[in-house]
Amino acid sequence: MIGRDNVLWLQFWRDRRTDFHQQTVNRLLTKFWPSLDLAKGSRVFVPLCGKSLDMIWLAKQGHEVIGVELSPIAVRAFFRENHLKPVRRQVGKFTLWKHGRLSILCGDYFSLTEGDLGPVDTVYDRAALTALPEDIRRRYIAHLSSIVAETAKVFLLTTEDAEEKQSPSQAFGVAEEIKTLYSETYEIDLAHVESAFEINPELPDKPPERIEYKVYRLSGKAAG
Repeated sequence: MIGRDNVLWLQFWRDRRTDFHQQTVNRLLTKFWPSLDLAKGSRVFVPLCGKSLDMIWLAKQGHEVIGVELSPIAVRAFFRENHLKPVRRQVGKFTLWKHGRLSILCGDYFSLTEGDLGPVDTVYDRAALTALPEDIRRRYIAHLSSIVAETAKVFLLTTEDAEEKQSPSQAFGVAEEIKTLYSETYEIDLAHVESAFEINPELPDKPPERIEYKVYRLSGKAAG
């Protein structure tokens, strides 16, 4: 059964409410990804990938890139807008779209199995975790751990509201939450933090908010 959040996500794409989609490759990805020192041919998993141009950049670095995305509208747009002609086939509960080094499994992330995904060297998470409701994040991490080997690295980019007042139900901020969710399995390296003042497009009359962009590099403890 499709959950409420899945229905909402599919509706966003149907209504073209995709302001979250970045029109260019993420600059923090291009700046800090080389520090992982991955071999060409390494397999990179991009959960909740949408139609991110970051996947094109990763493939150009010589990686095999596999994303998972719920919306077929997003998957179709990714290949069409990048002038790619993928082949399609069924893999378990998913439709696999593939062109060269780029693959996207279209379906529900939480239905993904280790067999569907195959071996992964690194996970690239650009705000996938923080885009999820708080009550689903632990489930997201638990499922990731069940389909990706403990030796895989995680390259995690987050966007956090530095001024946000915590709700009574929120005991700590995103940084502490990441520590709580990942620390049992991973060594966590906060590699970079930068701040910017930005206007909230939904509240254009309000003063700019201070936003923090963070780069985390996570290494599986089993790898050490």
